[in-house]
Amino acid sequence: MTQVTMPQLGESVTEGTILKWLKQPGDAVALDDSLCEIETEKVTAELPSPFEGIMGQILVPEGETVVVGAPLCEVQESTPGAAPTPNGTAAHQASSRGPSSGAWSGGPMAIPPDEDAAAEPAPATPVARAAVASPPSTPRPTPPTGKPDTRERFYSPAVMRLAHEHALDLSTVTGTGIGGRVTRKDVEKALTQPPPQEVATPAAAQQQPVPPTEATTTASAAAYEVVPFSATRRTIAENLKRSNLEAPQAWTMVEADITALMALRNREKDRFRQQEGIELTLLPYFTSAVCETLRDFPVLNARWEGDELHQYRSLEIGIAVASEGGLVVPVVHAAGDLSVTGLAKRIADLVQRANTRKLRLEDIEGGTFTVNNTGSFGSIASKPIVNYPQVGIVTMERAVKRPVVLENDAIAVRWMMNVCLSFDHRAMDGLAAGGFLAALKGRLEGIV
Repeated sequence: MTQVTMPQLGESVTEGTILKWLKQPGDAVALDDSLCEIETEKVTAELPSPFEGIMGQILVPEGETVVVGAPLCEVQESTPGAAPTPNGTAAHQASSRGPSSGAWSGGPMAIPPDEDAAAEPAPATPVARAAVASPPSTPRPTPPTGKPDTRERFYSPAVMRLAHEHALDLSTVTGTGIGGRVTRKDVEKALTQPPPQEVATPAAAQQQPVPPTEATTTASAAAYEVVPFSATRRTIAENLKRSNLEAPQAWTMVEADITALMALRNREKDRFRQQEGIELTLLPYFTSAVCETLRDFPVLNARWEGDELHQYRSLEIGIAVASEGGLVVPVVHAAGDLSVTGLAKRIADLVQRANTRKLRLEDIEGGTFTVNNTGSFGSIASKPIVNYPQVGIVTMERAVKRPVVLENDAIAVRWMMNVCLSFDHRAMDGLAAGGFLAALKGRLEGIV
C-alpha cells in the first residue's frame, strides 16, 4: 500500500478539509482519477490519484481538517499491464469506515466518527471522547518554535464547530499546528482541562446569575441554528473585513445609454448561440470595454504588495461569481488579448466551473481588477467592496428601458444602465477614478 498525502494547494495554504470521498475502499483507481474533494481557505479542488491501483484504507474521515503532508488514504498500486481488482482487505476496511455524507450541498457537513473508535461504544459527548484520548492531568503542549503565522488567525470548520458547541474561547487555546495553528486535538485537550478556580467575594456571589432551567435551555436551542463557516466563507469574510479596515474606499456612479449595444447584442445572439454553443450576454462586451479603458488609466489595474503599489501591464480581470459555495472571483488571465467572443467563452467556462466547484488554484489567483455583474440580480445601483489587494472594482447594473431627454430636447425611450465604481483612495484621487468612469461610459455608448 502507498499513502496519498495532503497536497499544498497554494503557497500560503497549510491545511485543508476533506469534504467528500469520491472513491471507497476496494474501488478501482485509474491514473488521475479524483480520490476526494478538498477545501482550503482559497479554493476547493479534487485530489487526483498519482498512480493506478485499488483504493485502500481511508485515513481521514469527511469533515476532518489536516495539515499539508498528512496521509489521507492508501492506494494499492497495480503492476504494469495488470487489471486492478478489489481485494478482501479493502472490502473489510469499507465495512469499518464511517458513513458517507452523500452529495455536497453547500451546507454544514457532519463529521463521521474516527476509524480507531469504530469498535468502541459511541461516547455521550465530544468532551467524553476527548477525555479518553487525553487525561485531565496531561499538561498543555509547548507551542512550536519557529516563525509564527503572521496572518490573522484562521480556524478550520471542525475546530469552529467543536469550540462553538462548548462555548470555548479559541484565543485561550495553545496551537500545536503549523505556525501555531489551533487543531482539533488542541481543542479537545483544552476541553478536558479543569476551568480555573476563582474565589468569589460575598458581593460577587450574590450577583451570580441563576442557571437556566432545562425548559429555558431547550427553548433557546430551538430558536436558532448555528451555521458554521466553511473555509471558503471564512476567507471571504476575512478579506472583506481587511478591505474595509485597511482601504479608505470611495464610490462613484455614471449612467450610460447602451441602446446601440443592446441592438448589437440582439442582432448577434442567435448566430452566437449556434456557432459557439453558449448565450451571448452583455458581460463580455462590458468586460472588453473595461479592458480598453484600463489601458488609458493603468493606476486602476494595480495591486498592493505589502506597502508597494504595483501597476500591471497585463490585464488580469476577476469576474465576481455568486456560487452555492460562496462568492468567488475567478480570473480571466490576459483578458486584454481576447476578443468579445474569446471573453464570452472564457467567462462562461469559469462561471460553470465555479458553480460545480471545479476551479483550480491558478483560476483564482493574480487578479488586478474586478468586474461585477450585479445587474443579473435586478440591481440598478450598488456599492461593491474593493477586492483587496486590488484597488478598484466596477459593476454593471441592470439595463432598463426608460424615457430620456435627448440633446435636442426630444424625449425617447432608451436602454439605460448605471455603472458603479469603488476604488481605494490611497492609490488614486477622484480625477483618475472619474476619468475612468467617463471614458468607460463613452466606450459603452459608442459600441455599434
